[in-house]
Formats: sequence, C-alpha cells, structure tokens
Amino acid sequence: MRLLIVLAVCAFSFLSGMAQELEINLIPRPNKVVYGEGTVELSSDMPLYATETFAEVAALLTEYPQFPDISMEVIKKVGKKHRHGIRLFPAEPADKIEQRGYKLLIDESGVLIKAAEPQGMLSGIYTLVQLGMLQADPRFLPQLTIEDSPRFRYRGLHLDVSRHYMPLSFLKKYIDLMALYKFNYFHWHLTDGAGWRLEIKRYPELTRKAAWRTHTGWKDWWNNGRQYVEQGTPNASGGFYTQEQAKELVAYAAAKGITVIPEIEMPGHSEEVLAVYPELSCTGVPYTQGEFCIGNEETFAFLKNVLDEVLAIFPSEYIHIGGDEADKKHWKNCSKCQALKEAKGLKDEHELQSYAIQQMDAYLQSKGRKLVGWDEILEGGLTKGATVMSWRGEDGGIKAANMGHDVIMTPGEYLYFDSYQADPRTEPEAIGGYLPLDKVYAYNPVPPSIDKDKVKHVLGAQANLWTEYMPNYQHVEYMAFPRALALAEVNWTNQENRSWTDFKRRLQKHYRILQELDVNYYRPSFQVVSHVTFNSEKMSNVVSLTSEQLEPLIYYTTDGTEPTRHSTPFTNPVELTTTTTIKAASFIDSTRVSPVEIVQLDIHKAIGKKVYYNIPWDGYAAQKELTLTNGTRGGLSYHDQQWQGFTGGLDVYVDFERREEIKSVGVRFMQLPGPGVYFPGEFRVYLSDNGKNYRQVGTVINHESPNDPTLKFKTFEIKMEKPQMGRYVKVVATNPMKGYLFADEIVVY
Repeated sequence: MRLLIVLAVCAFSFLSGMAQELEINLIPRPNKVVYGEGTVELSSDMPLYATETFAEVAALLTEYPQFPDISMEVIKKVGKKHRHGIRLFPAEPADKIEQRGYKLLIDESGVLIKAAEPQGMLSGIYTLVQLGMLQADPRFLPQLTIEDSPRFRYRGLHLDVSRHYMPLSFLKKYIDLMALYKFNYFHWHLTDGAGWRLEIKRYPELTRKAAWRTHTGWKDWWNNGRQYVEQGTPNASGGFYTQEQAKELVAYAAAKGITVIPEIEMPGHSEEVLAVYPELSCTGVPYTQGEFCIGNEETFAFLKNVLDEVLAIFPSEYIHIGGDEADKKHWKNCSKCQALKEAKGLKDEHELQSYAIQQMDAYLQSKGRKLVGWDEILEGGLTKGATVMSWRGEDGGIKAANMGHDVIMTPGEYLYFDSYQADPRTEPEAIGGYLPLDKVYAYNPVPPSIDKDKVKHVLGAQANLWTEYMPNYQHVEYMAFPRALALAEVNWTNQENRSWTDFKRRLQKHYRILQELDVNYYRPSFQVVSHVTFNSEKMSNVVSLTSEQLEPLIYYTTDGTEPTRHSTPFTNPVELTTTTTIKAASFIDSTRVSPVEIVQLDIHKAIGKKVYYNIPWDGYAAQKELTLTNGTRGGLSYHDQQWQGFTGGLDVYVDFERREEIKSVGVRFMQLPGPGVYFPGEFRVYLSDNGKNYRQVGTVINHESPNDPTLKFKTFEIKMEKPQMGRYVKVVATNPMKGYLFADEIVVY
C-alpha cells in the first residue's frame, strides 16, 4: 500500500503553487516523445472518465487514500463533454496505436491516455504515475505527447523463494516495483532442494516437512547435513504459501498487469520431495538423490496431481517445470528406468529425461497450458509447443529459436542478478560472477545468429535472482535494483533508441524514487574503475578512470605516491609507454571518498610472443593462444576474455626465438571459492635453451586458505638473484583443489 500512497502524492497532487522547472527522465525510455510548450496544473475539479474496457485498470487511480473524493465515471461512449479531465479512452484507427501500446497526451485539456487494450492502458497509466513522481513539484506536468509500445511482449523478473523464504508482503512490493517499470511477468520459483514453498493439499508432507529445514541460512544448511524437519520443531526454519495466499498474490499482480508464472521443479532439484516421498526415487531411500525415478509410473501420477492443484491457482498460460541440472547417474543404475528406456527405444539418459519432459508437456497442453523449461529441456528432443529459457549463455536460445520454439533469454553472463554488481572484494558474499549495471544495459536479447525469420520467437528477456546468498528481502532489493531498471529499458525500448549515457543520466532521478519507496537498492560506488587498452603497435597502454558516479572527481598519480586533491585530476585518457603504477581515488571537494585503486601497467618482454600448451585450457578459452601474452591484464571477472581457465593445471612455455636475459617471471591468479576458482598449490618457473632440457629456477608455494569466500588476486612471481639466459620460459602451476585455475598475463622482465 505504501507504493500506492507515494504514487498518489507524486502523480496527482492537487495543491496550488508555482510551476517549477520540469524534467523528463522516464525509465524505460519511451520510443517517441513530442514536447509541447509550458505545463499543465492538475486541479481538484478534473473529472476522471474511463470507458468500460478500461474501468478495471482505471480503478488504480482511485485506490489512493489521499483522494477519497476523486470519482471515476464509467462511460459507454465518448462525447463532447468528455474533452477535459483525466480520460482513459480506446484507440481509434487514426491513432495508429500498436496492440500493446498507448498514447499519452498532456495539454490544456488535462490528461488523455488512449490504448487498444487494457495492458496498453495500464502501461500508459504507469508512465503518467512515474512522470509525476519525477517532478520537483508534481502539481505541474509538462505538456507533451508520448507514443509508446514495448519492444518485447515478455518482460520478466524471477525470484527464488526456495533457498530463502520471502514474506508475502515483500512479494507484493516486488510486484509494485515491477509494474512501475513495466515488467509484465513474475517468475515465482517455488520449489527446489532447499524447500518446497506451495501448499499442495493432496500431499501435506510437502509443507509439513519439506518446507522446513534445520538451518535458517542456505549456506549453513548446505554445509551441515541438508536435513528437513517437521514444522513446529525448535530448529524448523522455512515457510510456505497457502493456496489462498498464492491466489491473493496472483490477483494482486493481475490487477497491475503482471502474470505470475509458477515453477515446480522436475525431474531434478527435488531433494526435498524425495526426502518425504522416497518411493518416488530410484533408490527408495531418503536423502540419496534429487531426481525423480522416471521409470516409476507413480512419479508421473504425483507430478500430475501436483500440477492439477497448481493450475487451479495460477491462470498463467505458461507453467515452468525447471528441467535443469538433473544428475542422471541414478537412472543408469535403476532397473525401472532402464526398462522404460528399452521399452520406448530411447538411446540414452538424455532421451530418458526428454521423455519425462514430453509427458509433462503433453499433460499441460491437454489442460490448455504451455510448458516452459530451462535450456536443458532441448537435450534429447523437444515437443513443438514448449518454450525455452536460455540460461547457459545464448546458445540454447539461438538453437531453440532457429528450430521454431519460443525463447525467453536469461543468459547468466548478463541477467543473473545473484552475481556481484561491483568489485566482489567490497560487496556482500554472492555466488560469483561480475555483472555491473552497464553490462546489464548493454545486453541485446536478439543475437545476430538467429535467423531473421525466427527473430519473432524471441519473446523477451528475464533477470533471475537465485537467493542462496540473499537471506532476506532487503538483500533481494539490494541485488535487484537498480539493475532491474536497466533490464526494464532493454525489454521495452527499441534498440536504436537506447543509450547508456542517457540512461545513466536519467537513472540519477530514480534513486530518489527508490528511496521514497523504501527500497534497499545498491548505491552507486565511488570506487575508481580502470579501463586499459593495450596498443601492440605503439607498445603503449591507454588508461581511462571512472566510477559509478555520474560526474566523478578523480585524482591520480604515477610516481607511487598516494593521490590527494593536489594530484593530477583525471579528465582524458592517459597514454603510457613504460611500465607504470597508477594510483587513483575519488574525491568530493578535497575529501577522498574511495579506497585507492592501483593499476599496474606492464610493458614486458613476453608481449606478443607465442605460447605453447602442454596442458590445454578447459572451458574458458579467452583469446586462445593469444591470451597469456597479449599485454592486457584481466579484470574482476573470469568472463572478461582475459582470464584463461585450466582444470588440469597450468603447464605452458613461451618461445622468445632467441636467448634472452631473464630477471623475473610472474603470473597473476584469481581465487573465488564459491564457483570453484582457486589459487595454484605450487608455481614453478623453468628456463631452457633448446626447448628440451629445462632447469628449474624457482618455486612459490601458496599459503592462502582455500576456504576464504572473498575474491582475491595474487601474483606468483619468481625473481632471479642474478639474471639468467634462456630462449624458452616454462611456467607450471599445480591444481590441488581440482577446481579452476584462472591465469592472467605471463609477465617476463
């Protein structure tokens, strides 16, 4: 209700006063705005008219407690007397308004919104509401005309409530914020191994026990037995939504133009179900697997019974069944699964999973619904009507779209909001990755490799918030906003009308809105961020310094001293042709307001030399053979194409083509235990004159703990007491943790 109160105050304040300077900073940016001259003052005697088609959405304007006297008149036909006031009218052919679009006109006659359907009218209403919220004095609105429609018909936000249960009151607030920024689908991830969250009356154990666990925090539970307990026991932690609560949320969202899509996980991610109904697993024993037994007919009876109750709650056309990350080893050893595979002529366990997905797809289609699943549902074949959410990059979405399947793009690199949004060393623990606001905004949901005639199958994009490291709703807000605002514009505004510089400027005004709505959003950081471009022809580094502030004040040094207000102010990119250390920090007036950022620039001997691999890279090729000697250091994320990944250890050598004097050899590594990234155990350097006989010149032993969850960088370096000669330099790094080694530049002096 707080959102409605604030919207009312900002959008329809009828107090008198002088007009103040107005600004137009809408997010998402409308696709066409024509500005008039002057402003319009909203007055208390303005009537509200709505035709019958829009009476229900018009009610949003009368629910505000501040305006108990404002009355809405529902009219059957627009007449001459309806030329003034606030008017919600149907589009006429001459208006040329797209099916899901609207037209908003503010002039001396008041406010006129026209649309072809309620969804378009609702979008127009929220544009008006947001416009009022953005004004310094909301009594005065600028005269203008907006003609607008969404680029994509699916504009989604996801929330996982299995890892951490979220109160219903917050979910309504989440819906309020989504509506304000023109999202129209809420993907509600209700079940997973960490807890079942929806009442299913036929199977009471799902909420009597599978909804409750021994530890409040997901990480504590994960590391301490992963047990479920009966509701009411002293340690029970969790919760669930009754069917009536779920229906309440569905209705609440629908009134704001948002469809709630439930996700019920199958065939994997079902540890909680199989702990209380172990007869549905291959082993028949609780706590032994997370995948349903596909060869057991009772599995499909259970899933269909559950879906029957789900369908009665959620009218959504789409029903999400997960379908991802199923461990197939139990199916290989299960007589029931193997018998089914043989009976159906299935080649392998991938086709066995596909069989299960197809059974549920057929069942949902028989009920008039559509199945949605993560991109793993492509494995083994997919039925014609299924929709794919592409999360493991874009490849699954591209493949599905080109096959003629509808696709919702949710690639982890751009749209997983459980990733760090700033330097992980300064942020609360997250699952990994690095996804700053500008990278979200840069995303285009239509990859160029989708066939032109298949682009129509890209329905839109969705951000996912998995809550392993979000124990409460305040942390969800911190991870979701303002990144969700960037996605709102990605989904709504035509690609050619988007500009990061313009969005960042407009965003400054929305921080106040988020403050007024009591959103615990991520505040823009003062921390200096460096962008270094290496020029191989000039052998120089071009350095830019910035921060998340709109107009940062940054001072820097190149002589090793700490920056002060008397240091050099950064105004333009700096080009340096020698090995240099830059130190930079942000200031407000004369006061430093950020840590000192240290930028190491190396112009070293190995740049451009050929690298040979005794152990190949694995999974993260970066720039292949060019990565380790390209003169460019890696950044905060191993996704930036500058970090090369190895699982078998690092064993490479550099050929200098002639004997060189070697004084030092170093490689920087990354450690982030969450996603399994570790420092090497040992780092060794060898020299050779012929490429066959190598002599070891030094070893560095790692003493950093692998259990510290924070992001760390460490340069493993061998410095010679005396310079040594050699043509070949070999570096070896061991991988005792069996995770990933991520190696940066091989720096040789």
